[in-house]
Amino acid sequence: MFSWLLLTCYLNKHTLPSNYDNAAWFYDRLSRLVYGDNLIKAQTALLHLIPEKAKILIAGGGTGWIIEEIAKIHPSGLNITYVEISANMMALSKKRNPLNNLVTYINTPIEEADLSNDFDVVITSFLFDNFSPLTFTRVFDHLNQSLKPGGIWLNTDFQLTGKWWQGPLLKSMYLFFKLLGCMEAKKLADIKPYFRKANYNFLSQKLFFGDFIVATAYQKG
Repeated sequence: MFSWLLLTCYLNKHTLPSNYDNAAWFYDRLSRLVYGDNLIKAQTALLHLIPEKAKILIAGGGTGWIIEEIAKIHPSGLNITYVEISANMMALSKKRNPLNNLVTYINTPIEEADLSNDFDVVITSFLFDNFSPLTFTRVFDHLNQSLKPGGIWLNTDFQLTGKWWQGPLLKSMYLFFKLLGCMEAKKLADIKPYFRKANYNFLSQKLFFGDFIVATAYQKG
C-alpha cells in the first residue's frame, strides 16, 4: 500500500501545483507518529500572546486543528482569515469548531491571496520550509505587508542546531514530501535574517524535540 501511495502521488505531482492534497488524509497521524505531541506543543506554545478581538491571519494552516486551539483561549471576538492552498486540507479545516469566532477561508496560494494590511497577528507553522528561495521571499514580503505595525508574528518551524540526527531526519522528510508533490524546497532556509531586515523585535521563543522545532514570536517595529 505504501509503495502504491508513493507511485500515485509521484505521478500526480506532475499535473498538480505543490500542495498537501495527497497528504491531507494522513498528515496529522504521521506527524504524531514521528514527533509525538511536539508539533502540537510548539504551535500552541505562544498562542497566549494573541490579544482579545484580534484580527488574525493563518497562512498554510493544514488540517485546521489550530482553529480549535485558538478558540480554547479566545472563544469569541476573533476575526480569523485562514489561507490554505490544499483543497483537501481546507475541507478538513472547515469541519473545525471556531466557537463564536469568525473564520474566513481562502483556498489559494498564500502569495496570491488578496489580503488587507491591518492584521494584528500572523501565524505561520511549518510554512516556509516548503518554498524555493524565490517563493520564500514573495511569501514573507506578502505576509509582512499584511501585518500592521506593532502586530505579532508567531512562526513555528524546524531548525538545524548541529545535532547529528537532525540533518538525516530533515532530508528524509524533504524526500518523502517531495515524492508526494507537497513541496518545492530542497533545503531548509533560515528565516531569522528576514525578520531582522524587516525590523521585527524578538519577543519569545520555545524549543521542542531536541531543539529541532522552534516556536518564535516577533513584533513588527
